[in-house]
Amino acid sequence: MKVILVGGVVIGPKVSARLSRLNSEADITIIEKGTLLSYGACGLPLYVANLVPQLDGLMKTSYGLLRNTDFFQSQKNAKVLTQTEAKKIDRVNKKVFVRHVVTGVEEELDYDYLVLGTGAKPSIPPIPGVNLGQVFTLHRPQDAQVLKEFIKTKKVKHITVMGSGLIGIETADALAAPRLKVTICEAESRVLPKLLDADMAKLVERQIKGQGVELQLSCMIKALEGDAEGNVCRVITEQGIFETEAVVIATGVRPEVELAREAGLTIGSTGAIQVDEHLMTNDPAIYAGGDCAEQRHLITGEPVYIPLASTANKQGRVIADHMMGISARYAPVEGTSVLQAFELNIGRTGLGESEARKRGYNVVTSVSSGLDSTHYYPMHANITIKLIAEQENGRLLGAQVCGLGESVKRLDVLATALKFGAKVEDLIDLDLAYAPPFATAIDVLIHAATTLENMRLGVAQGITAEAVVSRLQAGEKLCLLDVREPDEVASYPLPIKGTMVIRLGELRDRWQEVPRDSLVVTVCGLGIRGYEAACILKGKGMSQVVFLQGGISVSNAYFFPG
Repeated sequence: MKVILVGGVVIGPKVSARLSRLNSEADITIIEKGTLLSYGACGLPLYVANLVPQLDGLMKTSYGLLRNTDFFQSQKNAKVLTQTEAKKIDRVNKKVFVRHVVTGVEEELDYDYLVLGTGAKPSIPPIPGVNLGQVFTLHRPQDAQVLKEFIKTKKVKHITVMGSGLIGIETADALAAPRLKVTICEAESRVLPKLLDADMAKLVERQIKGQGVELQLSCMIKALEGDAEGNVCRVITEQGIFETEAVVIATGVRPEVELAREAGLTIGSTGAIQVDEHLMTNDPAIYAGGDCAEQRHLITGEPVYIPLASTANKQGRVIADHMMGISARYAPVEGTSVLQAFELNIGRTGLGESEARKRGYNVVTSVSSGLDSTHYYPMHANITIKLIAEQENGRLLGAQVCGLGESVKRLDVLATALKFGAKVEDLIDLDLAYAPPFATAIDVLIHAATTLENMRLGVAQGITAEAVVSRLQAGEKLCLLDVREPDEVASYPLPIKGTMVIRLGELRDRWQEVPRDSLVVTVCGLGIRGYEAACILKGKGMSQVVFLQGGISVSNAYFFPG
């Protein structure tokens, strides 16, 4: 069996590793246009931030071996051709025509099976100045090396990051330092626009500003201008002009599909290569996976393009298995994505609220906050969880998390629940692990689920901080009732005129002081006491009462934007 793997970063190495275990006699060739193999591109911002001291740390196994041509030859029985570009596919005769970049020599290679792992390329906006000096991308190890060396030797004081997706945010976090000012320019009205809804993005935005990074939202960059030496020195936006010494373009990636397109393989609606559940293209001898191939979404059934290293590695196994006759399929994805930046752990799975509404779902959502471990455990921290479900039956549609605490642990549970079609009531019944260092007795995830179920069933009525701000700006009269303890109020008073303060322990005796001529919004730190206060007032016959979802831990992003 002759197998040619085009792409030596993820798909090629993974297919090679699995295939060599299943068929030790397989004739495997990996073709890689660059010089480096099987590197962890997701770790590039960590290298820029000096959290990974040496670049080759991203190319080593967990036991310290460098994944180079000798490694793949000796341990995976695969021949590797680096600095070799696949130029053309002859599907009729099952040949790949390649060109060796250094020598220019061309040759043809026969295959029984061909796997395309051609990856993606940076999406560069079509504006003047993107080819100036000191304009960088962060896509390959060489990019990170050049950027890091530039910062070290030039001692720059200001860098602009174009884009606030995962790579943009991680890059800005890696660069930000007391002596290096960073400005993020984002064309959308919020950061992480493909990851988070606006309310959750607000939490990230406040943290970014709190770390001294300038954030410009709804910022359309019209051009980059250069100095006499041809290096970028100025950013021209619709809002104005500012000086900079370097620009990192992080406006996303596009699938690399030219080879596939020229070979007559079907390109899907996402712009990536269309594949079936076995990662097979419309040619049964050719597979595709990783950042050049599209997937299918679990909830909507629609084709999607969500390039992730975790996806590529799982797809590589499926491809090798299917080649060998094993009944393997790549399941639809939920779009589960995470990042760590500006001390926050951020992520999502499934559909966002706006996405679900656009697709016609009757949606109910909740935003809840809590601690990732008990309050008396020294290293506890806050987590905010947003849940999105169907109103009629409570089926979970998606979730988003953000916080200093261990939010990704909860996101993984939610992604698993989503996979199996769980309802909100199923989340409440989860038998999660508890000990003070790991969780509260009622885990913050279960608390989030009970909050949503209460709201879905009409037991509780909540309001978001965004809705409160919108109503106040529209001139609507609201009564914000702060039920926190006096020391909490003193150290962090609400900056909204007319806020009434009655601690929860006194509310049953003083409830008649609360006005009835407007909507009452009960407020506390995390939302739990606010909910209790709303229950007390409703029990006294007051109907216009809602609690502030997530409490001040969420609303501070709106009330105290930073």
